[in-house]
Amino acid sequence: MTNTAIATQNKTPEEQLALYRSRREQSVVQPKGNLALVNTQWIDSEQPVYGVPGLWAPLPAGQSGLRVTAVASDNIRVDGRLVDGSALVPGKDAEKPGEVVFSDTVTGFVIASEEGSYALRVWDADSEGIRDFGGIDAYPYNPDWVITAKWREIEGGTSVGIEHLKDEGRPREKVVPGEITFSKDGIEYNLAAFKEGRALLLVFADATNGNATYSVGRFLMVAPNADGSITLDFNRAYLPPCGFSYNFNCPLPPKQNRFPVPIEAGEKNVLNKAGGLLH
Repeated sequence: MTNTAIATQNKTPEEQLALYRSRREQSVVQPKGNLALVNTQWIDSEQPVYGVPGLWAPLPAGQSGLRVTAVASDNIRVDGRLVDGSALVPGKDAEKPGEVVFSDTVTGFVIASEEGSYALRVWDADSEGIRDFGGIDAYPYNPDWVITAKWREIEGGTSVGIEHLKDEGRPREKVVPGEITFSKDGIEYNLAAFKEGRALLLVFADATNGNATYSVGRFLMVAPNADGSITLDFNRAYLPPCGFSYNFNCPLPPKQNRFPVPIEAGEKNVLNKAGGLLH
């Protein structure tokens, strides 16, 4: 164990949470942090992309990425090379994704949908959101919302249809590798968390949404413990990316993850420098 890990382990839960929140605020203002995303535009024909130069077009089916056509004076660089004519920008699903630079602060990359279409994401390290950001409002540490739940792995997993904010009610199937169950204040819960890399992402709503906290819901990253339990520390609940930029398309909480009670723990809202809501 490193000295940093030992020092963190020796802190109180309140001190550990304060460190976590400080790092969260630092992360969202990075050049590709949540507040830096200024556009996500899906490309289905040759077209301009709002805010940046060039014409962008899809590639033939089965190929990853987009094609950009530009002149040298547009000053678009793909993987370090100035575009004067056409260049291919491989998507994030490619073995070697492409990187686009438009200026000292504006960059981009290409993302893929589950259906095989592609979009250009544009990031600005000097975005209006970053300039106006005042902080992330959050509840104080609440030990009542540190829950030890039961974890039961489902062999082969199952799937749950998850709606997204901008998908007009069309669900996307997400893999749920197990069940999370617990009882609190006489209410039984059976939650669905889907795979997110090596961990699990719990997308949940509760009675504070739209009042004290962000209306869409909140996220919590969790991982099963070796003893078959799973710790749900809702003090680490965080705002989804769409709480920082309208250019994200966030998953919505499935029905079983909608708590009828207020969870007064975790992040609440994104604030501007004047202390009001950022958007």
